[in-house]
Amino acid sequence: MTRLLSLVLVLLIFGGLTISDRARAHALQPGYASIEQIGAASWQIFWRKPDVAGKPMAIDLQLPATCTPSSGPPVMRREGAWEAFWTASCVGGLLGKSLTISGLERTQTDVLVRFSPLGQASRSLRLTADRPDAVLPVEPEGWQVFEAYTWLGFEHILEGWDHLLFLFALLVLIRDFWRLVGAVTAFTVAHSLTLAASTLGWLTLPAAPVEAVIALSIVFLASEIAASRQGSRRLSQTAPWLVTFAFGLLHGLGFAGALKDIGLPQADIPLALLAFNIGVEAGQLAFVIAAAVIFQLLSTLLPDRRSILNMRPVSLVLAYVIGGWSSYWLIERIVSFA
Repeated sequence: MTRLLSLVLVLLIFGGLTISDRARAHALQPGYASIEQIGAASWQIFWRKPDVAGKPMAIDLQLPATCTPSSGPPVMRREGAWEAFWTASCVGGLLGKSLTISGLERTQTDVLVRFSPLGQASRSLRLTADRPDAVLPVEPEGWQVFEAYTWLGFEHILEGWDHLLFLFALLVLIRDFWRLVGAVTAFTVAHSLTLAASTLGWLTLPAAPVEAVIALSIVFLASEIAASRQGSRRLSQTAPWLVTFAFGLLHGLGFAGALKDIGLPQADIPLALLAFNIGVEAGQLAFVIAAAVIFQLLSTLLPDRRSILNMRPVSLVLAYVIGGWSSYWLIERIVSFA
């Protein structure tokens, strides 16, 4: 039974990691468009498409037919995405007009649009595969910013496989429920602090080393799982909030990098930050609950119905799988420094 359960867990985790590679290949990160008025009928357009296996995603920003041009020049590759800048002349303005992201309905991603009329507050819209077009609002509405950035935060954490693997390792390492709650809370507080500080420009660190240390944090948790023994507790188990707070500061810088790529509405920065954090936390909770339910269901297969995580062979298998995959990320990210 032990060997069977260990094999099942290995298959589940490697299956999930295979899915993660496919998810990256389909570029689930959002697209982004900024439409800023610079004159009576002139608008400056910035358009960024996600990268899909080295090519731009097959989506395009289509302005209303009253704009010339209604679509932009070919995109150029820049820092892992594809971008284009152009100026459009829109007779009668854009307020109350409709724009479309053509091809979005055939993807699994979404597009954030920041719309900035001259002398007015910016508006934020989120277009999805189910709703690839939208009317540019005449008046800014705070709830649209909140909705857009909450969903972006939720989707970002569920697409951030390194952050999820860190949470998964915590779940395996910390068996006491309240210690786990404290650890996740400390992780939340820490990454919220550095997310805000970095996004507001108070703290700046290069992205590549940050991503490498995030992978290293998962390697550390895997080693703690492997070294833990029944009847004795390591620091990461007796005071896990110390560990998760320290690493949470680094993970927050990773979140900030994604948020900087997406952009923030200048008139609603605090609201957007709050909404993004709420979305991240909702995604974390959804993942932790789902993983806990799966472990509970697997535990019912045992004759004595004890927790499957209390079985030493299972925890060792998980430690080596988590450690192996995070070590691969660590090496890959260190190599990318060059």
